[in-house]
Amino acid sequence: MNIYEGNIVSCDCQNSVFQYLIEDNGIICFVGNTLPPEYLSLPRTLLGEKAMLPAFADTHLHYSSYAFFASSLDVRQATSVAEIIELIDQYIITNRLKTVLGFGVSAHNVKEKRLIEKIDLNRAFRKTPVMLIKYDGHASVSNACMLEMLPPKISSLRGFHSGTGQLNQEAYFAATDFISGKVSPVALLKNSLHGFDILAAKGIGMIHTAEGVGFPRDLDVDLIRFIARGLSNPFTVRLFFQTMDISKVQKRKLPRIGGCFAAALDGCFGSVDAALNEPYSSDSANKGILFYNQEAVNAFVKKANRANLQIEMHAIGDAAFDQAVNALELALEEYPREDHRHTIIHACLPTDAGLEKVARLGIGIAAQPAFIHWKLEPLEYLENILGDRAYKLNPLKKMVDMGITVSGGSDAPCTLPDPIEGIYCACNNTAPEESVSITDALRLFTSNAAWMSFDEKQRGTLEADKIADMVVLNRNPLKMKPENLRELKVEQLLLRGEEYRPGQGLFSMLSRGLLNK
Repeated sequence: MNIYEGNIVSCDCQNSVFQYLIEDNGIICFVGNTLPPEYLSLPRTLLGEKAMLPAFADTHLHYSSYAFFASSLDVRQATSVAEIIELIDQYIITNRLKTVLGFGVSAHNVKEKRLIEKIDLNRAFRKTPVMLIKYDGHASVSNACMLEMLPPKISSLRGFHSGTGQLNQEAYFAATDFISGKVSPVALLKNSLHGFDILAAKGIGMIHTAEGVGFPRDLDVDLIRFIARGLSNPFTVRLFFQTMDISKVQKRKLPRIGGCFAAALDGCFGSVDAALNEPYSSDSANKGILFYNQEAVNAFVKKANRANLQIEMHAIGDAAFDQAVNALELALEEYPREDHRHTIIHACLPTDAGLEKVARLGIGIAAQPAFIHWKLEPLEYLENILGDRAYKLNPLKKMVDMGITVSGGSDAPCTLPDPIEGIYCACNNTAPEESVSITDALRLFTSNAAWMSFDEKQRGTLEADKIADMVVLNRNPLKMKPENLRELKVEQLLLRGEEYRPGQGLFSMLSRGLLNK
């Protein structure tokens, strides 16, 4: 049993703050402002200026991809093309690699203000295949060796650019599927275990991960499920299978379907292919790309809804957002479900009419507040391609005020999983009128996140009879100014009342995974 005294921030609908919390055998058995008499003589942990909150959640990331890049080659901190080349060279030498897959190239954080190209990689790496995935996770750049290694059919797909080595749209997805198959299962296991330690250090105790990026026989989907069963720390993993093939999901008896990749309805702003209702300000001939027509999306959503699956779809531009909303509306009219929890991921540029439908139909929004202050995709770039629409992105307050359940995620590896950064960005929107309150921002990563995966009866708020998944912060966020929220630090993560212990062993995880079927 543990008794905590201090700032107990529940994150419930009443914005409750309590003075005491009692945990026993991993369950919260009491919260309140007056300690029951039978506990008065027992020792207690004094929080002082610190605060205890529900453990954070990240409601949209690509965990296996994030874990791989967190343990391998990440070039997003490079400040020049030459520095990127140097990082690749060191990575090859250190790891004795014959093929290189890296992440994080951008035109916005290097002094050249351009994206690295095939010619740059060819000069440095004539015999080693190299593919660098763009920061937004929707494009890549390869050298000649890598392009020659890809299956020939990829060169005929939309988005294949031999001259620059850049791959977008279907060509990018196909190439990523192919390269993913080259990652060994052992490497995926080891990287995944390390990744959970990184998440825990950020106070995260639950993730909603979108898996299915081309591993043979969807190996990443099954491995992540296996790893989740074998973790020594009771970390909560909710998996969305990125497919429109409902039979794959039903075969595994999964309750959720969708995400990005095969369930992405459009591209992104970084590649100027997010689908818009009106052309890009930087190119009057470009409205972006819808990967599917409305009929195809309608058919998928109707079938998945009838199968009682929870559906998530990626939609960044307003045209894609409307496509997703319209498909969900038709499906729910045909086969009504009161508590479906269907969700639109990103919803960066939603339409007012679409938001009204979202509110009426009970559709959730899995937002990524960190996109608001993203140095790899800065505001000046968004202003250039979108004009005034750049200030209509991520209207979080409008969504919250309409009664829409909005949760927070990172879209990792695109932005790094860091709820404190997400909370800061949600409270400091580049459109100030769309900044949410600190209490609402906290709920994005706690109670709202739990609702998104039907977990609200067990976690997401600090209330009696719920699981004691809790995070201790160095300060009480409710007593801080929004502009100072980045000063928050995670001091401790408690899962089922026990402090998270990093350093999960591979073989112990494997044995538990086999036993806990």
